[in-house]
Amino acid sequence: MQNRIIEITSDNVHLSLSRGFMKITQEGEKLGQIDVTDMSALIVRGYSATVSVNLCSRLATENVPVVICGANQSPASILWPIDGHHKQGQHMQAQASAGKPLKKRLWQSLVKAKILAQAEALEHAGGNASALRLMAKRVKTGDHENLEAQAARRYWPAIMGADFRRAKSGTSQSHANDNPNINAFLNYGYTVLRAACARSILAAGLHPSLSIHHESAGDALRLADDLMEPFRPWVDIVAYQCAQQMGENEEALSKDHKAKLAAVLTMDLHTKHGASPLQLCLDRLAISLAQIFLGEATYLDLPSEPMPLALHSG
Repeated sequence: MQNRIIEITSDNVHLSLSRGFMKITQEGEKLGQIDVTDMSALIVRGYSATVSVNLCSRLATENVPVVICGANQSPASILWPIDGHHKQGQHMQAQASAGKPLKKRLWQSLVKAKILAQAEALEHAGGNASALRLMAKRVKTGDHENLEAQAARRYWPAIMGADFRRAKSGTSQSHANDNPNINAFLNYGYTVLRAACARSILAAGLHPSLSIHHESAGDALRLADDLMEPFRPWVDIVAYQCAQQMGENEEALSKDHKAKLAAVLTMDLHTKHGASPLQLCLDRLAISLAQIFLGEATYLDLPSEPMPLALHSG
């Protein structure tokens, strides 16, 4: 199974295809190569890095999204295949035809799962999550009470500290608490999660821009933003752990931190199928969504509530 998120951060790096491998060169010198069939997503942050068309074409064949980041290090664009699934047209037509009542019911399931996951993460960090669990029970179709936002207002200060303010990539972090690196950890982890979710959506023959709930104009990954919501808390808890364990003079968002955040995709979650890596859970969620659009299933295939197995002993 594809499970490697590859991030390119160096400038003047050229990425090309060579005998089924992504070859990485810099100023004519080969730095390494990676089997494209092992890749889950490619994230390019190096501002002067270049990518060959041949490599992009092969990655599209393998349903591997290519995320291009801008000068502010936030995702600026994504390349995805136009023919990555044998029933793609049928699935996208059903997706585009989905009515509002169905979308509202799906969003209810996603919000409830997210709040319960936040409760698990908060309890793992030593907090009291009883209020969050009560909120999860109150989520109605479409979440008209906006309990997702109400839960967030309780959740963030409880898990990260009373003065913590969530700052997205490219925004000022002057209001963050005394460990501003938390936002950097969260932004990196969410970028990895978003790319992995986009890969699952493409593999299921769905279009990442046709959302259930998110309506950000011009955003090519609105469906990924929908489906990743129940999995965000597992990034949060790893970001919390990185911040707690960070040494006084340690580099912010070091290679070790990035490795830990990327490893969220391999974290085993509890599911009705048994213990399954988070990436596989994303795949199943996207497939179940396609089946619902086609009238072949009724419920989203979401992990069950208990903490990921890897965090029980963390």
